[in-house]
Amino acid sequence: MSNKSEEERERLKQEYKEHYRRIKEIKERGKRAEQKGKIAQAVNNMNPDSLLESVDEFLGKVRDKVTHAEARLDVAMDSMDEDSELETEIKNEQHEAELKKQKAKQTLQQVKAEMGMLYSEIEKTADEIKTEKTIGTKKDQEKNKETDSSPGNDTEIE
Repeated sequence: MSNKSEEERERLKQEYKEHYRRIKEIKERGKRAEQKGKIAQAVNNMNPDSLLESVDEFLGKVRDKVTHAEARLDVAMDSMDEDSELETEIKNEQHEAELKKQKAKQTLQQVKAEMGMLYSEIEKTADEIKTEKTIGTKKDQEKNKETDSSPGNDTEIE
């Protein structure tokens, strides 16, 4: 008997589920029908003259915006041309400055070369008159190393 009551209970449960599904579907259809009715009513209530006026007004606004955008574009293009002319002038000035720098480097190199020749001439003259260097000779460097490495001297020379 319990099996029959359980089977009956399951059957009733399934019937209730099916019943609630149908109710839910009917409610959804009612909502859709209501929405369609509202849309149809709104379309019927529309006045074609006022609709055309609003479309014309919208198109006028769009034309105005396009005109303003074109004018701004023209101004931007004109300023871009002016900017490109300024850039060309700036590039020319930079090129001239670069040329000046190169000339200065060449002059400096010439002066250094001449000084090098002058130094070699001075050394040659010094050799001719039998003079000796007293600063920067190997003897001086050896003496400095001895005094720097003495036990009482804590300073380091780099």
